[in-house]
Amino acid sequence: MNAIHALHSLTETDRYNTLGIPDDIKATKKIINPQITANQQQEIVNYTFAVEELNTGTFIGLLGFKLGSKKYNNAEVYYKLNVDYWGNGYATEALNLVLDFGFYNLKLHRIVAGCAIENIGSIKVLEKVGMTREGHARQTLPLKSGWSDNYEYAILETDERIKK
Repeated sequence: MNAIHALHSLTETDRYNTLGIPDDIKATKKIINPQITANQQQEIVNYTFAVEELNTGTFIGLLGFKLGSKKYNNAEVYYKLNVDYWGNGYATEALNLVLDFGFYNLKLHRIVAGCAIENIGSIKVLEKVGMTREGHARQTLPLKSGWSDNYEYAILETDERIKK
């Protein structure tokens, strides 16, 4: 829990995130405990995965996967990694694994993600895994810096996947 609180408390990871920095570890527990409970349900609709550095097992971030309506057979992904691990391919690798899980295990049709238009690192990750920018939503993200536009990305089960 302390590692997750530290991740949520980093100003760099908060820059493009609408969650905000939790006041203390109790606030982090209020956010994380429902995610833990959701992962323990018989039928999981909100997955939360820990991202760890393979060689050391060090916790470096979180990746979430929220299933949509069964009728639409879709999901939304998000990720947050510790700034010390940015630019090393960890987010791309973790996102590719979750896309595999969604398409091959859950047999999803479509997976979506969004990011602030200023979040160049996240844009690169989404495009590296083969997601297509489909939209531009104006002033939809309430960030600390003010209202931000959001790029909307998606990938279909039939799209060519890029594995880097």
